[in-house]
Amino acid sequence: MLHIENFNLSLAQHCLLKDLNLQVAGGEIVTLMGPSGCGKSSFLAALAGTLDSQFCCSGSVELAGKSILSLPQAQREVGILFQDDLLFPHFNVAQNLRYGLAPNQRQQADSLIAQALEDAAMAGYQMRDIASLSGGQRARVSVLRSLLAEPKLLLLDEPFSKLDKPLRKQFRTFVKAKIEALAIPAILVTHDAEDSLQGPAISIF
Repeated sequence: MLHIENFNLSLAQHCLLKDLNLQVAGGEIVTLMGPSGCGKSSFLAALAGTLDSQFCCSGSVELAGKSILSLPQAQREVGILFQDDLLFPHFNVAQNLRYGLAPNQRQQADSLIAQALEDAAMAGYQMRDIASLSGGQRARVSVLRSLLAEPKLLLLDEPFSKLDKPLRKQFRTFVKAKIEALAIPAILVTHDAEDSLQGPAISIF
């Protein structure tokens, strides 16, 4: 469960977000709507622990009963997906996925990676070069890498925006099913109502 209470975000005395209160249950996906440039990505950065020092934020953010706003990024257990897949081009598929594994998973790396790829309809792709993958396959590998890290919260920063329409619909379904299966809370920010993953949609920006 994610609890956000009285959250404020500002830049140079300009208030981007004021007194936000939000609860997201495990397996629930809340969509926050707003136009480009309104601060959506900065809000996610504040939750992930990567907010630029020019911004100021305050309030309470609790994830699985633990206050995270003052924790360094590495201790927050928050995963994030961006518009670009950000895969390592010099790694093959298995190496990219291995990078995302939590430390306690390393001994079972091969079996975990094989199962993840099978679940994504990519069985046997371990040794494939990233450059040889389609856009949809790259997107799926990016999701798998984020989820193999066992995050307690997944943030989605318009991850569907660069995909064509048929692939976009397929990828939305894949992401939604993964989040529900792992029963983790998720927040999606977008300016496109079509990208809402059938959970609550809130316009706050």
